[in-house]
Amino acid sequence: MTVPKKIALFDLDHTLIPIDSDYEWGEFTIALGWCDASEFKRRNAEFFAQYRAGTLDVHDYVRFATQAIREQGAIKSIAAHDRFMRDVVQKTITGQALALVQQHRAAGDELVIVTATNEFVTRPIAEAFGVKELIAVELERDALGNLTGEIKGTPSAREGKVTRMEQWLAARNLSWDDVETTFYTDSLNDLALLEKVSHPVATNPDERLRAIATERGWRILDLF
Repeated sequence: MTVPKKIALFDLDHTLIPIDSDYEWGEFTIALGWCDASEFKRRNAEFFAQYRAGTLDVHDYVRFATQAIREQGAIKSIAAHDRFMRDVVQKTITGQALALVQQHRAAGDELVIVTATNEFVTRPIAEAFGVKELIAVELERDALGNLTGEIKGTPSAREGKVTRMEQWLAARNLSWDDVETTFYTDSLNDLALLEKVSHPVATNPDERLRAIATERGWRILDLF
């Protein structure tokens, strides 16, 4: 009998780190003077509220969220993100979160971060956790390699996380029946994937997810 491959899946924002990295990146670009502060803050707050309510149009949001880096260009944006990692993100990475990831690594589990935030913002954060496999919102590029503001493929948000995970498995000639999966997330937006995995873990859950996890007997983990 074949032993199922074990995979540990982690949401990122408010799960492994106690911030919304996309929101904080937007605030960081304001400090850099890359956009009109009052208008950006207003729209950023609106989108964040929509995300928390589960009503976010991810395509509209990605066009908004990538506008500054599209205007500034890749070289300047990458350099700014290095500062963002040092000044903002690194300070939020806790020993508890690192220990959780390391626990699964030591057990020989495959590690995958599955996030609704785009790849530009999240790839360096995944690397800070030592996680190579990242399923994030992929950004479309034109023939010259410049970002267009559109999303490539299925966005890894809500039910899209299940779709993208199934694509990830299929690329490795695997299906859900071949794997034993654990998924950590804080948000009810991830209910579809929580219901799909072998071991759902409500991590730093919001009130709605905590209620569902309690009702269904799911494990609840508070990292921060």
